[in-house]
Amino acid sequence: MRTLRFRQVDVFTQVPFRGNPVAVVLDGDGLDAEQMQRIARWTNLSETTFLQQPGAPQADYRLRIFTPHAELPFAGHPTIGSAHAVLEAGIASPKAGKMRQECGAGVLELSVTDGMLWVRAPRHEIRSLEAARAAELARVLGAPLSGSPVSVRVGPEWIVADLGSAQAVAALVPDMAAIGRFSAALGATGITVFGASKGEGAALHVRSFAPAHGVPEDPVCGSGNVSVAAYLSHSGELRRYGARCEARQGMQLGRDGRVAMRVEEGAILLGGRAVTCVEGTLRVD
Repeated sequence: MRTLRFRQVDVFTQVPFRGNPVAVVLDGDGLDAEQMQRIARWTNLSETTFLQQPGAPQADYRLRIFTPHAELPFAGHPTIGSAHAVLEAGIASPKAGKMRQECGAGVLELSVTDGMLWVRAPRHEIRSLEAARAAELARVLGAPLSGSPVSVRVGPEWIVADLGSAQAVAALVPDMAAIGRFSAALGATGITVFGASKGEGAALHVRSFAPAHGVPEDPVCGSGNVSVAAYLSHSGELRRYGARCEARQGMQLGRDGRVAMRVEEGAILLGGRAVTCVEGTLRVD
């Protein structure tokens, strides 16, 4: 039986229990995919990560990311939270303020600025939904859409829809079964919705639903927010919010996550803070 170092990190917050937790196994070398998936099902968080020695010579570490149902090539809050754990445990340290993480989406650059962790998201692919699918999405959500929804692949694939306002986003009562069927029909991870905020401490209010992956509502979703930034850039709406903006997420689940986004020459950078809430060990056969 092996004993593995383990941390649970709350991401997109500086206040424990207000963000999105990720389980981070610091000693992932030697575990196979079946063992990792079993641990991820047991932690039952939206994602569990496993740190390993990198295969790419330019990377500082390798990260494997699992939902309760499947492995992901990239996800935002696990990347930020795992980098926090890496720094805290002394596994790697920034060189000229930079670290490099190897994952299924390639080698990603991370930076640390005044306690804020930033990751340059993988290059995204975006496509519009057919009119019939857009109409179906409005029925599935039970809410009118503002603008044309899109599909954004950034590792995970999110169907992204603008609901027009933070109030509409907050009022949404999701039909998880319908969202799961719609997502599966399009081969997507789930649906992310957003709306403009006014005087609420952030430019956007975001919610993300991925019941097909065992995550009915993700408290604070990094890849979902990256997909929103891609939508805004694609639609020309980015000028309304600016190339740097902040989103709130998780209030309907008793959280209050804050996600920073920057768009620089077409690249999307995702930023956030993190705090460790649990530190201990796991025992694995």
